[in-house]
Amino acid sequence: MTTVELDAFIGVCILAGVFKSKGESVASLWESKFGRPIFPAIMSRVRFEQLTVALRFDDNGSWASRRTGDKLALIRDIWDLWSGNLPAMYNLGHDFTVDECLVPFKGRCSFRQYMPRKPGRYGLKIWVLCDARTSYCWRVKLYTGKPPGEAREVNVGKNVVLELAEGLRGHNITLDNFFTSFSLGQELLKRNMTMVGTVRRNRPELLPALLAAKGRLVHSS
Repeated sequence: MTTVELDAFIGVCILAGVFKSKGESVASLWESKFGRPIFPAIMSRVRFEQLTVALRFDDNGSWASRRTGDKLALIRDIWDLWSGNLPAMYNLGHDFTVDECLVPFKGRCSFRQYMPRKPGRYGLKIWVLCDARTSYCWRVKLYTGKPPGEAREVNVGKNVVLELAEGLRGHNITLDNFFTSFSLGQELLKRNMTMVGTVRRNRPELLPALLAAKGRLVHSS
């Protein structure tokens, strides 16, 4: 396969998404009467299926040993290349948000998550830092679960925010109550950053006077 043919193969995959062909068979895309003429103009269906079967982005000879310590070993190189380019393509504004996103997926995966409150319920959980004005995805982190043999994770929300915001200074960040905590606010202040977010009532740092809402005037603080 040449570089030109690889570009053509990737282009076909993108075009299939442009035509919203999810669930549509490959044969129907190349069908002479009801298919799309652009697909056979790029390459034959037989050649596309050959490349689909043969294309790999990893070295099969060493993936088993690497996978023991990295669940993303099969796609680690291409994932790091893609995610590393995101900040280089966009100048982040003053305000940004951090939240979790569930990419629906029901295939076999050791770190597939079940989140009943999300529309898809099953999928891959991704932590995302986005520009508040344009929603541009500036930095991402794929959650692969707790490493085997390690203790229960603590301060997950705080650690995620600090990792995604690494290198930023002077920005404002908006969060939901999973991430918001007093200790996170103190760490962000050291970076000259401000934080806006909802907070859970069971946070130990909240004073009782803050939790008493009865009799409080509207818009009071």
